[in-house]
Amino acid sequence: MTVRPFRPADARDVCDLRHRVLPYEVSTPQSVAWGVAAAPAAKQLRVWVAETGGRVVGVVKSSVRHDSSTPGQGVVMPLVDPGYRERGAGSALLAVAEEHLAGLGATHLHAYPQDDPRSMSFAGRRGYRPLRTARYLRLDLVRAALPPLPASLPPGTELRTAADFGADPRPLYEADAEVMVDEPDDLTVDAMTYEDWIVHTWEHPDIDLDLTTVVTVGGEVASFCLAGTDGRGRYGSAMTGTRRPHRGRGLAKLAKTASLHRARDAGCTEAFTGNDAENGPMLAINTAFGYRPFRVEWHSVRELTGA
Repeated sequence: MTVRPFRPADARDVCDLRHRVLPYEVSTPQSVAWGVAAAPAAKQLRVWVAETGGRVVGVVKSSVRHDSSTPGQGVVMPLVDPGYRERGAGSALLAVAEEHLAGLGATHLHAYPQDDPRSMSFAGRRGYRPLRTARYLRLDLVRAALPPLPASLPPGTELRTAADFGADPRPLYEADAEVMVDEPDDLTVDAMTYEDWIVHTWEHPDIDLDLTTVVTVGGEVASFCLAGTDGRGRYGSAMTGTRRPHRGRGLAKLAKTASLHRARDAGCTEAFTGNDAENGPMLAINTAFGYRPFRVEWHSVRELTGA
């Protein structure tokens, strides 16, 4: 087995690996390659793959949270093919990723192991302490009894798509940035610039601007459901949220209802979403849609001694 830097030619193999390990995430070869090529310099992204017999059996992403005002925060995301675990690939990948971040002065490393004994044991042996869980849910779009869209909307309220904001997407950025800060997490994303958002959200290859639904009130963005697809029937809710002055009026449910109907009409057969375990309001909305528990991840952290 060898560990080497990611090459663009690895994109399809890495995408297939991600489908096997993280079936609840929307991913395409195009977005895998794009994610590496388009990474901002401030993110300090490095990607390595583990290879044996010409087959990619593992991958790790290592980066710093440049979109957080909290300094010294690094992220490591190792994935190993289930059929090749306990052969040293995960340890080798994690070692190069941690070395990269330690060299940049990171003081805390964040990882997201799945909630199974093998993954949690691996993380625990390497010093990662579990903090909180994220729950991933699945909805069978073919059989789901989606709630109907209202026959009429309150005065001044409109349902639109992200594509309608092509000339000026800044109002969507402002809504996303506000909602992101209020997401329950132990690491706040509060320094996302408009320029980074354009590249890594608006221009993301897997984001579907026609399925991304926006609710406006008085002409201003009030709520939205950011949606992605992989062209293979998977639909993913990347973010659903409502700006603070408009909360408590059912607008997030309206945005997601419209987006799910559009997704089913476009031929998507299954929908995935993820919520922090403490995000009760959004978990309740998703459960009402018919989403059911699928997987759980632990946000875990390791403090680098001597940093």
